[in-house]
Amino acid sequence: MGVRRFGRVNWLGLAMLGWREIRRFLAVWQQTVLAPLITAGLFLTVFALAFGAGRADVMGVSYLVFLAPGILMMTVIQNAFANTSSSIVIAKVQGNIVDTLMPPLAPWEILAGYLIGSVARALVVAAVIAVGLWLVVGQGVAHPLWALAWVVLGAVLLGGLGVLAAIWANKFDQMAAITNFVVTPLSFLSGTFYSVEALPPAFRAATHANPVFYLIDGARYGFIGVSDASPWQGLGVVVLACLIVLGLAWSWLRSGYRMKP
Repeated sequence: MGVRRFGRVNWLGLAMLGWREIRRFLAVWQQTVLAPLITAGLFLTVFALAFGAGRADVMGVSYLVFLAPGILMMTVIQNAFANTSSSIVIAKVQGNIVDTLMPPLAPWEILAGYLIGSVARALVVAAVIAVGLWLVVGQGVAHPLWALAWVVLGAVLLGGLGVLAAIWANKFDQMAAITNFVVTPLSFLSGTFYSVEALPPAFRAATHANPVFYLIDGARYGFIGVSDASPWQGLGVVVLACLIVLGLAWSWLRSGYRMKP
């Protein structure tokens, strides 16, 4: 794969790759948009039935209001990861990854094209779930710009991780293992269902080392105005994590690591 200068951007190729990724998830909107809404609704329903009205308030708000932004962000990042990882793995397994590698696209343009699809899917899923949660829970958006920033950052970070996972994996079983043993635990053990202040010190410290915690916590601040950590601290951690993940993904794409047919 040739390396081109950053100053010469193949805007048409980048736009076409991004549009291809958007069309790919829109073509199966029942799975990529409707299914996450149903899943988020099931989570809320189960917790509402399990705890009912007897659950004490968390961080000054009702438990369902506290839970809603975490479920939204958890769903968003899982979909962002799935968008890039499934696209690349399917192309590798079917043997048509060469159709993406052969055009005159620089490695960073290929990465950006895949991330466009992840961010677009994340925004659509977030918007649909946010409307659903507003209708059910009645909670609006306390800080819209923060909420938007966290959704985009979550999509970029997990979309980048999806690229890394898909480059490494050569079959669906390997991809499923990464999803089940890495992405799902990171999502569930990040304060989605509880405040980390209730954890023992050792577990609290481990949670603060998880970048996904700051995504969940930041989304909670954006939507309901409360958080365990400073949103500015979270922003710094997540931006740093994005730079590391995207830098590694760019390096792998540049070298053709596990991508060459």
